[in-house]
Amino acid sequence: MKKSVPLSLVRRAPPHLRQELECVLISRTQLHRRVRELAQQIERDFAGRDLVVVSLLSGTIMFIADLLRSLNLPLRLDFIGVSSYGGGTVSRELTFTKELRLDVRDRDVLLVDDILDTGKTLTAVIARIQKLRPRQIKTCVLLDKRARRVANVQADYAGFDIPDLFVVGYGLDYAERYRNLPFVGVLRPEMYGK
Repeated sequence: MKKSVPLSLVRRAPPHLRQELECVLISRTQLHRRVRELAQQIERDFAGRDLVVVSLLSGTIMFIADLLRSLNLPLRLDFIGVSSYGGGTVSRELTFTKELRLDVRDRDVLLVDDILDTGKTLTAVIARIQKLRPRQIKTCVLLDKRARRVANVQADYAGFDIPDLFVVGYGLDYAERYRNLPFVGVLRPEMYGK
């Protein structure tokens, strides 16, 4: 079951980031606890099966690393590269920048992404992988932002429901910055010219 971010748990940004971030939306502790819970759900659903984990580059880097360390399943890992934002905040045409190396035909695939926003990226990637004829595709996202959804897609596993805020950290970026933050924070609108 997805968890909504309780606004009562929102914390102030660290002092050196307060001019750039409004707050910490999801702490390091909350992230690690929820990733372990997701791993347990995935293990139950895929018990005894060899899994191909496909991760979208590069926003998932922190999430996929923690998720893989928490999974006790036989698995193979591959990456697919997709770009839809470039250096800004407005989604543009989807471009595939890296294709899968592994053969997923007749295999169980877990597709992992950082955030499910409009749903356009996840829909396109699912369609791309379906052409490779896997047995099944399940999706796992760290963050689910339903307010902006335009495609009819939902994740099989989702870490947190979040409101329509511009978030960074834990792999998520703005103009390739903030990926290394150990938490998910809310970027101040003046930082991205809203």
